[in-house]
Amino acid sequence: MRLRYGPLLTALCLGAAFPLLWYAAWQGSQGNDLDVFQSQFLELRQRLLYAEKENKKRSQELSSTLDEIKHIVAKRINLTMNHTDDMKWKLLNLTRKLSMPLTNMYYYLPHLRENEDAVFPNVIFGQQRTGVSLVMGIPTVKREKQHYLLGTLHSLLYELPEAQKNDCVIIIFVAEVDAEYVNGVAESVKSSFPEEIQSGVLEVISPPPSYYPDLSSLKKTFGDSEDRVRWRTKQNLDYSFLMLYAQHKGTFYLQLEDDIIAKPDYIQSIKTFVAEQSQEWMILEFSQLGFIGKLFKSEDLPLIVEFFLMFYKDKPIDWLIDHLLWVKVCNPEKDAIHCEKEKAKLRIRAKPSLFQHVGIYSSLAGKMQHLKDKDFGKNVLHKAHNNPPAIVDTSLKVYQQYTLEKVYKGKDCFWASAPVAGDYIRFTFLNPLKVEKYYFKSGNMEHPGDKLFNTTVEVLPADEGLREDLVDHGSKLNYPAAKDGYVKIGAFDNGIAEGSIDQSIGKIEAFRLSVNSDSPVWAILSEVFIKASEN
Repeated sequence: MRLRYGPLLTALCLGAAFPLLWYAAWQGSQGNDLDVFQSQFLELRQRLLYAEKENKKRSQELSSTLDEIKHIVAKRINLTMNHTDDMKWKLLNLTRKLSMPLTNMYYYLPHLRENEDAVFPNVIFGQQRTGVSLVMGIPTVKREKQHYLLGTLHSLLYELPEAQKNDCVIIIFVAEVDAEYVNGVAESVKSSFPEEIQSGVLEVISPPPSYYPDLSSLKKTFGDSEDRVRWRTKQNLDYSFLMLYAQHKGTFYLQLEDDIIAKPDYIQSIKTFVAEQSQEWMILEFSQLGFIGKLFKSEDLPLIVEFFLMFYKDKPIDWLIDHLLWVKVCNPEKDAIHCEKEKAKLRIRAKPSLFQHVGIYSSLAGKMQHLKDKDFGKNVLHKAHNNPPAIVDTSLKVYQQYTLEKVYKGKDCFWASAPVAGDYIRFTFLNPLKVEKYYFKSGNMEHPGDKLFNTTVEVLPADEGLREDLVDHGSKLNYPAAKDGYVKIGAFDNGIAEGSIDQSIGKIEAFRLSVNSDSPVWAILSEVFIKASEN
């Protein structure tokens, strides 16, 4: 019986096993096909990545070629024409190649695809200075009331050593498209600082009108009004434009505003602080307020600008820079304290502050701000000297407590309303004496523009016979003499009058500073030094 059913059982087992063997073979075949498919997919992905890389490379090459063509065309333009008079300014910066791929900028600002030249500024005044250590960027816009730009420039250039002037460039970005207004600002800068414009220390640029996108329908966020959202959005675009232009000009870029004052020797202080850094940094802060006094490495500017442009419609500039630091160093799995410590390694604060905010009327219409940097401290607005005993008097109208006696005794500065022709400042010695040299300084750090202009330095010889001889017979001592016996020995130049006195003039009875023409500004006398002869 067992033998009879044995072959049958074997046949049944073989029949049951055959489908299983077939299924296993079919699955093996499918597995091989899947491996082949995955291999082909990976190969296709690699080809796509390579094609994308080559496309970017070709795009950059085309961009470079376009820049070269523009450069050749620009050379043929007659650059000797008066750009300010006819307002037909040419793009003098076409040779500047943006490090950030243009395709990226066109992605964030798609309206630029219709006008690619809108990323290049109108260079109104400038010598295209490059290769400096420090580039300073100052955006300025139209304000309803008071303007601060010229005061800011006076402060930045005040007693700046020649070597430092030769190693920096200050870019004034007039962030307006009103040609008449831009023209007015450019002319005022040129007339106030002709030497700095000529030498290349100062540049004045403006944006093409097509640079700005439509800002009329922005989304309101953080409870800000429509006007404020539009203001801060345009501000982000202004900073980005200025940074892109500045990136090739020097090693470091310092962001400033148009309503600040600077401490004396601020450039050397910045260089010293940079040299002291022993770790990698991204921002060095020389003011605690807003976006004032922020120093960047120029090589980092393309990354920073690209981040700004990604979110230019979303948040103010100072928030965006903080978010950029968060993205770079903060770990989402760590707490906020750890994040702040990591950010502090890239964002290093210098104390005391080198820049102070002085503007009251904001560029945002209707807004007033009284922001002050507590770490700035007080500027030294006068310098004391031990002057000979004298009686002081002036025809000028003294402002508040800033008397002439105080500056002579070194207690404070002298400040008066705008001088007119015929006004004077006089120091009459209690006892006539011989004077070796003199030094008078007008203006100070907080009001650098309040200087004495067209003002002469005169002395009254104690020898009446000498005075009469000078009046009757002219310049015996090579000094012009006035009818009242005073002898002209010098004049104010850029706010300062200094010199030595010919000892043959003998003892001097008095010094007089004579104003020869009306002045449009008030006058400050911040330093008086009269050194008596030791002989």
